[in-house]
Amino acid sequence: MSSSSSKPEKEEEKEAPCVNNNGDAAAAAEEDANSGGSGGCREGHGDEGEREFAAAMAQLAPEGVRALHARVDAEWGPVLQSACQTAAARALWCRAVRDPAAAVLAGERYLRGLHEKMRRDERAGAREVHGVMIAVRTLWFDARIEAAVDRLGGDSQVVILGAGMDARAYRLNCLKECTVFELDFPELLEMKSDLLHEAMSSTNHQKLTLMAKSLIRVPANIHDGDWVTKLQSCGYVPERNTIWVLEGIIYYLHHADAMQVLEIIAASQSSASTVLLADFMNKNATSLSPTMYHFYHDSPDLLLPSIGFSKVTLSQIGDPQAHFGLLSHPENLFDKLRRLPRSVEKNPEDGTPCCRLYFVEASASPDDQIMCPLDHYLE
Repeated sequence: MSSSSSKPEKEEEKEAPCVNNNGDAAAAAEEDANSGGSGGCREGHGDEGEREFAAAMAQLAPEGVRALHARVDAEWGPVLQSACQTAAARALWCRAVRDPAAAVLAGERYLRGLHEKMRRDERAGAREVHGVMIAVRTLWFDARIEAAVDRLGGDSQVVILGAGMDARAYRLNCLKECTVFELDFPELLEMKSDLLHEAMSSTNHQKLTLMAKSLIRVPANIHDGDWVTKLQSCGYVPERNTIWVLEGIIYYLHHADAMQVLEIIAASQSSASTVLLADFMNKNATSLSPTMYHFYHDSPDLLLPSIGFSKVTLSQIGDPQAHFGLLSHPENLFDKLRRLPRSVEKNPEDGTPCCRLYFVEASASPDDQIMCPLDHYLE
């Protein structure tokens, strides 16, 4: 992972006239299900944690920021609001995740709510602390994005589907030669842009520098069949190497929509190299909220090769590449879960369902067999 503060030149930032949201009711529900209301261990949090919380809250001081979040609280539904939950976890796990925009994008409601849960966990000596799943997931995606950019070349495209309150274009130095596309609901992208503008207009707010070569926001609904066309109209070039980031999004889609998205990404291999980074729920995990979570797969490492990806690696939280030193308690439940065979549906210790979140990296290139031409989706 790279979050260097060096400042590449800002060549372009434009908002183009995408469903989506880098949401994390999913991760929050997974934490509650798998850890009895807890969700990694932040040893020695105490006073330092209170100072970090106070610093995060101070970023919400500008009147314009507070007014915008009042609209979020009043007007947004749970799917859109989950983007703020994700940002809150990144803000309050700031010793692991460097995201200077996270607090502004989260808002007071979600910062306070998560802070209280974390304090309760720490006072109780919980094996896991709320928000750790989002922190680990964020770091996994950061690390895999950096590795993919290094492998494909620095001028790759990065497409973030369901971008939500993601701020990687402002914080990952590895993107300095990359064009980043953020796709999500129009109202979410507009609110995100307004929040960042209000915050950066404040005299006491930390200034943000665009680390990516360019950032293009693409308002569209992934349920609609024309999102690929909109992406191309905003500058996406199928012939260029592309990293597709699907963090906290795929399980919100119904099966047909999710499969179409995956097939579209697989089809883009016809003329360039493609890397897919995504997280998948198993069937038990979607039962945590059947009205919100729809798509699941118990073996995404078998699914993706069947639609054209040539190399797939799968990780679970607690694996060596998905740990980051945040799960230090010897009895943490993520380690217990990953030690059980993936075919086991109920924990033999207590009979609870095994709710799993898989981190998956897949790749494809023009040398691989093409399963479905991208042109099919552009007609």
